[in-house]
Amino acid sequence: YHRKRLKRYGYDESLYHQRNKTETIFSVVKKMFGENVISRKIATQNRELFYRVIAYNVYRINRDKLLIWYGFYTADMTNNMKYQRIEPAYTSKDGCRIVWSGVDEDDTDTVILNKNELEKLVELFKKNSVGEVELEDQSSYIRINSDVTQFSLSNHRLLEADTNQIQKEVLEYAKVPHEPQYVYIGTKEFYPSVWVRDDKKEQRGISTKDPQKSLIQAILSSEPEKIRQDLSPTDLFRVFATRRSTRKFDKSKVEDWKIDKILSAADVAPTAGNFQGFQVFLVKNPKAKEALVEAANKQPYVNAPVVLVFCTDPSRVKLKFTPKILDKFSLQDATIAAAFSLLAASGVGLSTIWIGMFDEEKVKEILGTDLRPSSILCIGYPDKKKPPKSRRHLKELIKVIE
Repeated sequence: YHRKRLKRYGYDESLYHQRNKTETIFSVVKKMFGENVISRKIATQNRELFYRVIAYNVYRINRDKLLIWYGFYTADMTNNMKYQRIEPAYTSKDGCRIVWSGVDEDDTDTVILNKNELEKLVELFKKNSVGEVELEDQSSYIRINSDVTQFSLSNHRLLEADTNQIQKEVLEYAKVPHEPQYVYIGTKEFYPSVWVRDDKKEQRGISTKDPQKSLIQAILSSEPEKIRQDLSPTDLFRVFATRRSTRKFDKSKVEDWKIDKILSAADVAPTAGNFQGFQVFLVKNPKAKEALVEAANKQPYVNAPVVLVFCTDPSRVKLKFTPKILDKFSLQDATIAAAFSLLAASGVGLSTIWIGMFDEEKVKEILGTDLRPSSILCIGYPDKKKPPKSRRHLKELIKVIE
């Protein structure tokens, strides 16, 4: 059983036999990575960690350093994020993304700069001058020193880069225009933007003694209009209870950082075996949107400011099952990813409509793909804000088997 588990992570089986069966997980980690390991919090709680630490980390990071993600620390560990590159934004050619990476290939931090912020940074670098660039949220900034450039970000860890290196790459990047390109979007990205909800709503008659309890009561009673207005607009349960499908969108352009957030949510959605058996198409071409309207039974709201088409990709699911089962896994993956994106859109102040009725073959032709489309998610600012519709009571939906 243990060997099968370890092989799943590409583990060298010979290392397993070097482990004394009476040893604790923590003692194994200390033996592998040195006596300066000083924390064992997660190691004593998670059996799965033993396999991951040995099978994964031993080949990917130095033995004297452990990933914070796994809950281990070494006495000499500080901020181990290293500046890697500058690249175009996902949806805009005006700004840029500055990327750091950790000891793990999936451990990244990204700062997204808009056009003005990038121009100010370029101006300082051209002058070989020290100084600061204030970011859009007015509480974060980039401080350029002679040796180190620091990114001091609100509610985020400090990121640093060698000034000579980042100066050279930023100036080189600014020489030519850049088109948006596909890049990996992670959840640990810093957007120096703030969404402020300015719609005024009347005070509701809910007790202030226990706001969280009041929130739950409002949801369970199918009365989302009673949710407290002083809760954060991005509160998860508030998003659940106040979301409503929109069939008429305002023509306002959706900010690029919001699109990135929505796509980031799809990226972290749970999938079968973590193989992410789906693909997302961001449709920006006006003619393609018009064609999708026709393919979706002439539903006009398909031509929204932001259109995402979620497709299944069972070839990514590397599990030994029949094609029918793999198709099922992939469909579930794509559906969950679309749901995460829908909620993320609501969380940043947008509205959505989920389209499930369309001609699959026509959509494939429009996208230029053989992948099967599972859903179309249309996103934008609502033409008119409306309260959520009433729902069945929770007790009508749940059947308890005792």
